Amino acid sequence: MEPFWPRHSPHFLACRRSVRAFHGPAIIGLSGGADSLALVAAAAAEGKDVTAVVVDHGLQEGSAEVAERAAEQARGWGVDASVVPVSVSGPNLEAAARDARYAALLSYGLDAWVAHTADDQAETLLLGALRGNPAGMAPRGGLDGRVVRPFLGIRRADTTGACEELGIVPWNDPMNADASFRRVAIRHSVIPKLSELIGGDAVPSLSAAANRIAAERSLLEMLIDVSPSSDCTELAASPEPVRRRRLVAWLHGHGARIDGAQLASIERLITHWRGQGAVNLGAGRAVRRVDGRLVVVQTSS
Repeated sequence: MEPFWPRHSPHFLACRRSVRAFHGPAIIGLSGGADSLALVAAAAAEGKDVTAVVVDHGLQEGSAEVAERAAEQARGWGVDASVVPVSVSGPNLEAAARDARYAALLSYGLDAWVAHTADDQAETLLLGALRGNPAGMAPRGGLDGRVVRPFLGIRRADTTGACEELGIVPWNDPMNADASFRRVAIRHSVIPKLSELIGGDAVPSLSAAANRIAAERSLLEMLIDVSPSSDCTELAASPEPVRRRRLVAWLHGHGARIDGAQLASIERLITHWRGQGAVNLGAGRAVRRVDGRLVVVQTSS
């Protein structure tokens, strides 16, 4: 039986409109939260060829039950759904969980739709700026352009409103209230302060700036070779923005997430080589220059 979609539902309509320009087959990353539930529902209502995948990181008690409940919700809308358990460890659980989640979603060989909104885009810009590398998310990006974000043009209020219109209660991840995570602190403290400072909602301006950064980076990738490289001679001859992009791509290939200070120190191994020592990446690894190339080495710490 076809699910009933409410007719007078402005928030859900905004979600449906957002997915119309994107086409499957695709995998949707479903957490059980309002954003991803709204994305699965919108895709189902628009007849998209999608499958929902719930990645269970196993970081919280009862996570398996939460994952299965989300999968059952998707099945109720006529969307095939499965739960994929993954193992997550390391000093930065937030980054490790994100990497494991994307690896699981992209393992199907299809586009992976994720439910980032304009609010997430604003938070990403500020997080990147704090690391010395302001960033934005593109509507299509990631590995070979297979990470798709249909909801970047709508607000978190639309996804929560859509769930209310659909009569469903999303799961509220307790980690989203833990201010020890930088993204949570930015969401609940920094952005409200910025909105107070300018006398209005800060998210649209922040999101627009992040969109421009993402578009410029996408253009750079189209026009110039920004593939990963560890060749110091080759990197030294590249303009700084290209060099940094290729360095970051190489480091990401090794599973390393770095801040602006670390990137600057690694760059000095290329542009100001004086025989200096390795640059610490954390988690027992470092970058060293060996015979004109950068290498990732294990350290004792």
